[in-house]
Amino acid sequence: KITMVACDTAKRIKAILEKASESPSLKVIIVMLPNEVTEEVKQLARESNVQLYTIQELRELGKKHMQEPSPPSPDDLYTVCYTSGTTGNPKGAMLTHGNIIAAGAGLEKACYPALVFEPGQVHLSYLPLAHMYERLNVLMMMMHGGKTAYYRGDVKAIIDDIKMACPSGFCSVPRLLNRVHDRITQGVNASNWFKRTIFGMAMKSKMADLQRGIVRNDTMWDRLAFKRIQGIMGGKLQVVFSGAAPLSPEVISFLRCVLGCPVLEGYGQTESAVISTLTLPGDHATGQVGPPLPCCEIKLIDVPEMEYYAKDDQGEVCFRGPNIFRGYLNNPEKTKEALDEDGWLHSGDIGQWLPNGTLKITDRRKNIFKLAQGEYLAPEKIETVYGGCPLIDQVWVYGDSLKSYAVSIAVASAETLPRWASKQGISGSLQELCRNKKVIDGVLADMTRVGKEAGLKTFEQVRHLHLHHEPFEIDNGLMTPTQKLKRAALRKYFAEELKALYPDES
Repeated sequence: KITMVACDTAKRIKAILEKASESPSLKVIIVMLPNEVTEEVKQLARESNVQLYTIQELRELGKKHMQEPSPPSPDDLYTVCYTSGTTGNPKGAMLTHGNIIAAGAGLEKACYPALVFEPGQVHLSYLPLAHMYERLNVLMMMMHGGKTAYYRGDVKAIIDDIKMACPSGFCSVPRLLNRVHDRITQGVNASNWFKRTIFGMAMKSKMADLQRGIVRNDTMWDRLAFKRIQGIMGGKLQVVFSGAAPLSPEVISFLRCVLGCPVLEGYGQTESAVISTLTLPGDHATGQVGPPLPCCEIKLIDVPEMEYYAKDDQGEVCFRGPNIFRGYLNNPEKTKEALDEDGWLHSGDIGQWLPNGTLKITDRRKNIFKLAQGEYLAPEKIETVYGGCPLIDQVWVYGDSLKSYAVSIAVASAETLPRWASKQGISGSLQELCRNKKVIDGVLADMTRVGKEAGLKTFEQVRHLHLHHEPFEIDNGLMTPTQKLKRAALRKYFAEELKALYPDES
């Protein structure tokens, strides 16, 4: 039922116009890049009865038809933001102006005094603006007179963009922060004995400070070991935020020491205007996502089929408050599944209250699978653990209720795996290494080691592994814009590999 679309390239404009017959309500396309309005595009628009305006033409049109300001009320619809669609079709979450302001106010209160929003601050925007995490980041800058620097469009060059922008806060996701951790670690390991020794002594001292609740960037060790790293991050970093997926405790502690600033982990959903809890500045415990924001109530409810009970401070996480969405656009059935009669949003996540009042996310109600013996596995939890294996960049854990064990597809690290293979006397391209049985067995052994150290049960460890040489990305349809795995797409893409991983159960 959409009437207007803003678009950039001729390729995308043509894709929309070719399907215009399926959306007869579409009347206008606003073209952000005027040179993309080719003769072919104009002809398609005429045939589809769609009016094309360049952004410049739209500005001129606005000047000729000035309107009185019409401020919104809290209950007015602000946006329809689509969920990532990790397990099915994306749903359009209807969020009001009141929802967004509540979430922003709650965030501002919770992260004080680590970050005080004020004029002149800089935010580097590189996460997708189609999702609420980044939209809230940009809105916070707008509301407080800050500046937003937009990255060049290549996430591989993000470090150069950070150095240029000198952000006050860095809002990121675990995938990138894990990469920062790995790059620093690899650089240290490749340095001489003296530099490795200094770095090790610095980490030991800063970790001791961290245990006492101290995070700072002005120690002797910062000057000796961490100054260059802090400079690469712009030199003005006051806080790092992580969201969208769990960040391992090891990486959180490492970054707090090396960057010398708080690393805060948030938790929420699109439906809760993206954020509902935040780890508090000064609380340096790991493995938890903090207490509820001032704008949000949280309760846990029983999930008997998984043996989680609220009386034991465990259960499905439910949200309620002024930040909770109105429902899904044109989808009353899904709305009814998500929102109960008392206004509680059922998240599908399993949480646990810790003694200090913070919330720990332990499981996932929706993304679990049951093995043939009856054990339940939570793939996201296992993937987070395996993410600590230095030989891989990405990992997907798969299981089937008709099978007796889980398997995995992992993306080999183009940086660390060739070096490791060389030490084992194995050479070849990354693609050749991924097919080498000795390499596969070695990576699987290392993943098993990491899993054992993290406390994974034997049945939670994957038994077989397929190594892949190309990353899971948005462009190949295997990742969502918020850097989450598209499980259904992965299952289809790796159908043959999955068959091969169950040789004794085919």
